[in-house]
Amino acid sequence: MSEPAQPPAAPFRSIWFDCDSTLSAIEGIDELGTLRDDETRRAIAALTERAMAGELPLEAVYGERLRRIAPTAAECERLGARYVAQAVADAALVVAALHALGKRVGILSGGLRGPVLALAHALGVPKARVFAVGVRFDSRGHYVDFDRDTELWRSGGKTALLAARPADERPQALVGDGATDLEAAAAVDRFVGFGGVVVRPAVARGARFFTSSPRLAATLAFLLTRDEQSALRTDPRFANLRLE
Repeated sequence: MSEPAQPPAAPFRSIWFDCDSTLSAIEGIDELGTLRDDETRRAIAALTERAMAGELPLEAVYGERLRRIAPTAAECERLGARYVAQAVADAALVVAALHALGKRVGILSGGLRGPVLALAHALGVPKARVFAVGVRFDSRGHYVDFDRDTELWRSGGKTALLAARPADERPQALVGDGATDLEAAAAVDRFVGFGGVVVRPAVARGARFFTSSPRLAATLAFLLTRDEQSALRTDPRFANLRLE
């Protein structure tokens, strides 16, 4: 059961965001699935939903989805453009506000690294603070495989990566919509469930802090101290940022 907005007592040094259905209003792998036949599209979407709802471990569906789609390099590049076009409306302003407060902002995603980097660039998130799953293509741009050495294609991957972050990045917070985000709550000082794109019932039930507002700025009530919120309200750069 989620609690009402409760500002942290002390500032967070770093804040991490999921990508799909959090910073952008699409699920990247499902978008790639729409490029194939209807049967494949439906199968991919069903697998994604079951994984995001926590009904299946991520590793049970990750390789199978990519094998069935086999996205080309060009299709992945176009997916990056789709992430940007479908970015949550106030995502760039939220990132800018967090940077203005001295926060280290990062993206932690089980999505494909190239497209996620395109969104990060558009939102102003440094490349060094983007973690996602790499993909290998052959010389003609055909899909070969994904990076199986990264932990982010498996359940527990986000937890492990966050647990390994250095002490100077703590305390840290995570914002996300899916089961792997909720799972990673154990590795951060605060997890905020974001249901502004899609509400995952398991996340809504399991997250101590949760918002279903379509505005990413609604998460700031959980992420910023009262003093930090006051500072944003008096900064003309963020006059359009709705904190309530």
